Amino acid sequence: MTLPSSDPPLALPVWHAALLLVPIVGALVAALFARTSAALPAVWRVARGAAGLAVAASAVSLAAVVAGHGGVLGPLRADAPGAVVLLLVSFIGWVIVRYSQPYLDAERGERGYVVALATVLAAVGAVVVANHLLLIVVAWSATSFALHRLLTFFGDRRPAVLAAHKKFVFGRVADLCMATAAVLLAFAFGSLQLDALTQAAAAGPLPAAAQVAAVLVAIAALLKCAQLPFHGWLIQVMEAPTPVSALLHAGVVNLGGFVLLRLAPLIDAAPAAQALLVVVGATTAVGAALVMTTRISIKVQLAWSTCAQMGFMLMQCGLGAWEMALLHLVAHSLYKAHAFLGAGGVVRRAQVTQLAADPVRPGVGAIVVGVVLGVGATATAAVLFGGDLAAAPALPLLAAIVGLALVPLLQARALALGGAWPIGLVVGAFAVAAAYFGLHALAAHVVPPRPTAPAPGLLLLVAIAFGALFVLQTVVTVAPHGALARRLFPWFYGGFFLDEWVARTVLSVWHPPLDISRPVVPGASA
Repeated sequence: MTLPSSDPPLALPVWHAALLLVPIVGALVAALFARTSAALPAVWRVARGAAGLAVAASAVSLAAVVAGHGGVLGPLRADAPGAVVLLLVSFIGWVIVRYSQPYLDAERGERGYVVALATVLAAVGAVVVANHLLLIVVAWSATSFALHRLLTFFGDRRPAVLAAHKKFVFGRVADLCMATAAVLLAFAFGSLQLDALTQAAAAGPLPAAAQVAAVLVAIAALLKCAQLPFHGWLIQVMEAPTPVSALLHAGVVNLGGFVLLRLAPLIDAAPAAQALLVVVGATTAVGAALVMTTRISIKVQLAWSTCAQMGFMLMQCGLGAWEMALLHLVAHSLYKAHAFLGAGGVVRRAQVTQLAADPVRPGVGAIVVGVVLGVGATATAAVLFGGDLAAAPALPLLAAIVGLALVPLLQARALALGGAWPIGLVVGAFAVAAAYFGLHALAAHVVPPRPTAPAPGLLLLVAIAFGALFVLQTVVTVAPHGALARRLFPWFYGGFFLDEWVARTVLSVWHPPLDISRPVVPGASA
């Protein structure tokens, strides 16, 4: 079934507008009830009911969009990308609410947790359904404030407070960027309605004020998506409760990509914003991927993985691959929610893998074979399922990156087992590549690809960055104790020492709300 274009009809039916408000109003009612009710079981029942109602309303809204009943009504908007993300957010929120009740049973501050969680879900929902830039600015900022309460749930843990403080500072800078961008866009186009803004941006060259606004929006997204060198807080907020980590990594941190998607024509018409997203996103994706290989803690590995995945998503936005950015957002959200909520199982599986690991590492020959098979499988899938690659200029480059990502699978130790294993791995690699192109075709119905090709220099930069990543990872794999690996390991292990410099700067300008040098007093509150 083909979804309608992301450009909505002029009029949104009133009943559909009411559906869009159900997740927001339900979450706000749950938050208000949690503040006023004395019975915690009732608080959780209302929160679960509101989350379940949000899932049902979001599913009906998506069905209505598929049936052609989308559109715009005042500050509200219902279209294919928004309907997909609203259902995603509602589903993840429902899962996290249900997970949180037994996880936090008898914890001090349980009521405040429900208030903050419901507020976050309401604010995220408002960002997703908004058709007015001012509403996005306010709701995105409200998301950050409410999330701060969740990140400092254990307020006597000073590392948690320090990490949340750094996020708070970067969030306020991002809010300032978004507010300034809104003022500039109102000056340039005379409206803050997203449909009017995107139509004006797509109509012709952007005025200077709009060009600056696009760069500010890109900066806000980079800050809130924890891109290098402003990434440290994302790695260090593991002190928060597990459901909060799942909410952050599976939902809130992805909002930057969605806001960029809403303003896609503006970003496409601003070369400086595109270049900023590609350069910072690609650098973060490559750097975080290298650092992640040195981490032992599973949750910290997942945090660095989020940092890298957000970089890849923002890089896709800069390349104009909006349909792939939306697909990446959805897939990453579902994966990270499952990974964090099942972190205990992930740890056990990782321990089994490490204990059963074969000390024999693949040689150069196995890697060459893996490259040939991985790229070959991807190229074959592109011919069979890729469709018109000219309609998505960045897709061949992204597909080549997928081909290189398949190399570890195809150079795996199972190749040496003989029998049907090598054939099975090749078939599996082809299936992954075919799924990539098939999902791209599905996402292209939600966000139609834009035929405008990104600047050749940006494509070259991405090719060099991921080529270098593959070469470095290959060298370390083949010779983990070689001279190059020994020289690079301290830098990778230290996260290139970027966060230390940023933290000193931030703390010198804006001190945290407590003395982090004081000894921790058990039971003390923040």
